[in-house]
Amino acid sequence: MNEESNTAQPLELVIITGMSGAGKTVAVQSFEDMGYFCIDNLPPALIPKFIDLVEGSAGKMNKVALVIDLRAREFFDQLFDAIDLLSGQTLVTPRILFLDASDATLVKRYKETRRNHPLAEGSGPLDGIQAERDMLNHMKGQAQTIIDTTDLKPLQLRERILTEFTRETRDVFSVQLLSFGFKHGIPIDADLVFDVRFLPNPHYIDEMRPKTGLDEEVYHYVLKWNETQQFNDKLFDLLAYMLPHYEREGKQQLVIAIGCTGGKHRSVTLAEYFRLKIDELNYPAYVTHRDIEKGRSNP
Repeated sequence: MNEESNTAQPLELVIITGMSGAGKTVAVQSFEDMGYFCIDNLPPALIPKFIDLVEGSAGKMNKVALVIDLRAREFFDQLFDAIDLLSGQTLVTPRILFLDASDATLVKRYKETRRNHPLAEGSGPLDGIQAERDMLNHMKGQAQTIIDTTDLKPLQLRERILTEFTRETRDVFSVQLLSFGFKHGIPIDADLVFDVRFLPNPHYIDEMRPKTGLDEEVYHYVLKWNETQQFNDKLFDLLAYMLPHYEREGKQQLVIAIGCTGGKHRSVTLAEYFRLKIDELNYPAYVTHRDIEKGRSNP
C-alpha cells in the first residue's frame, strides 16, 4: 500500500470555466483529444470524492478536466473550498483555465446561435453577460491561465490550449509577448500592459507608413531614439527582477502586452526586441502580433 503511494503519478486536474459562449465546448473537446478524462458540470462539492475515485484507479486516469459553469453557479463557494483542499495534497496539481471574450463578441455569438443567456431572465443577452462578469470576477482572479477568445477561431483556440497544456511544456515558465493597438482594445488576457505611444511614431514618415515593425527600416527607426533606449533599459531591469518571482509563484506563463496606437509599428518593434532580451534571461519567449494586419494605413 505504501509502495503504491510512493510511486503514484501526480494527478493533473484542470478546471475549465469562464464566460458562457467563450469556448468551453471547444476547450473540453481539446482536452479529450489530449487524453484527459473529461466531465462536464460536475458539482464542485463532489470534486474531492471524484478525485478519491481517480486516485484509486491505479494510475489509469492521471489527467482530468472538469467543466464548471453557470449551471452550477450556486456551488462556486464550494468550488473554492474544493480547490483549497486539493492544493494541500502532494499528488494533485489543480489548475484553473478561464475563458473570456469581449461583450460584443459574446452578444454576437448568442445571436448567431439564437440561444438565451442563462442569466438574461427575459432581457437581452448583454444584461446576462454583465451579470455573469460580476459573478465570475473572483474566479477569474484565481485562474492560472486566462485565454481571450475574442479574435480566436475554434481551431486557433484548440491550438492555444494544446500549446498551454501539453505535458512537454507544462512545467516550463514562459513569456508571451503580445503587440497590440489601443484603438482595437486592450487585451483582456494580459498580465502586464505597457503603453509605448509616447515614442516617436514611424506612421508620420511616408515611406514607413505601409510597413511594420517587422521591417528592418521601421525596427531601427523606433529603437534609435534616446527615449526608446531609456525605456528599454528600465523595462528590462524590471522584467529581470519580476520574472524569477513569477516563476517561483508557480505561474506557467506571463503575458506581456505592448501597445501603440494601431499595433503595427512601435509595439511590434518592441515586442520583437524584448523577445530577444528575455531569451538572454534564459526564459522561453514567444511573440504574437495581434493587430499587425488591421488598418494597414493606420499608425
